[in-house]
Amino acid sequence: MYTIPGHHHISMVTKNANENNRFYRDVLGLRRVKMTVNQDDPSMYHLFYGDKTGSPGTELTFFEIPMVGHTHRGTNAITRIGLLVPSEESLRYWEERFDTYNVLHGGITTYANRTAMKFEDPEGLQMVLLVANGEKADHWETWEKSEVPAEHQIQGMGSVEITVKRLDKLASTLTDMFGYTEVSRSEREAIFQSVPGQAFGEIVVKYLDGPTERPGRGSVHHVAIRVKSHEELQYWEEQVKERGFRSSGIVDRFYFKSLYFRESNGILFEIATDGPGFTVDGDVEHLGEKLDLPPFLEEKRAEIEANLAPIE
Repeated sequence: MYTIPGHHHISMVTKNANENNRFYRDVLGLRRVKMTVNQDDPSMYHLFYGDKTGSPGTELTFFEIPMVGHTHRGTNAITRIGLLVPSEESLRYWEERFDTYNVLHGGITTYANRTAMKFEDPEGLQMVLLVANGEKADHWETWEKSEVPAEHQIQGMGSVEITVKRLDKLASTLTDMFGYTEVSRSEREAIFQSVPGQAFGEIVVKYLDGPTERPGRGSVHHVAIRVKSHEELQYWEEQVKERGFRSSGIVDRFYFKSLYFRESNGILFEIATDGPGFTVDGDVEHLGEKLDLPPFLEEKRAEIEANLAPIE
C-alpha cells in the first residue's frame, strides 16, 4: 500500500501580485520559483515560492484576483499554515525581522507541541513559524541569494491547520483512506501525521461550529499532498472514488500531475506528483524570472501577457 510522504504545496488568494511578491521574496526570503498563470483561467497570475528549485513540500502558491474582497473568517476552511525554521535562535531572528518590516506577529509560544511564533502576511493570511526538530522537506535546498541567512531560512511547510464542523469526518478521510496516524486528540482538536513524528506531513484539525468561511484575499484555496509518481496517483484516484468522493480525475499540470476532490466538510484537497518539477522548462539559475507557460498555452502567449500587469 502507498503512503503519503508529506505536503506538496498550498495555494492561496492574493489581491496584488506585486505586493505579494515583495513580502514572500523580500521579507520571508523565499525564492520565486515559477511565475505562470492559472491554467484554468490564464488571465490570472499563479505565483510559486519555495526553496532553490521549488521542491515538493516547500511551495507556497498564490492566485492573483485583483477584484477579490475581504475574507470573512469561519469554519470549514484551511485556517493556518506552518512554516519550519531550524532553531529557537531562528525564531528570535524572525522576531527582529518582523519588527523591522512591520509584520504583525505574536510572541514566542507553542503550537502543535512545538516552539512557535504566529504571524500574518499583509493580507491577513494566518501563519506560524515552527521550530523543526531536525525536520525539513526531504528535497529542501538552501537558496543562496535569499535575503535571509542560510541558518535561519524557512525549510518548507510544517503543520497545516484545518477548521471544520465535523472533525470525525475529516479524521476518517485522513486515517482510513490516506493512512495518516492520529497522534493526539482533545475535545476540540486532533493532530494527524502522514509520517510519524514529522511536521512536514502534519495536519492539525480544529472543531468549530458556526458560519462557513467566505474566502477572499488572504484565504487558502486548497492544500496539496504528495505522491511520488503517476502510478501512485492512479491508485489514489481509485481510493477517492471508492469512498464516494467526486474528483476532477487526473489533470496534467505540466510541472506535476494532480487530482482534486472535496472531503465531507468541503475542504478542497489536491493530490500531486513530485515531478517533473519546475526545471522542466527552465534552468535552476533563472527560475521564476520570466513568465512560463505550459505548452498548451504557449500559442496564446501574446494575448496572455497583454492582460497581465508586470511584476518586478
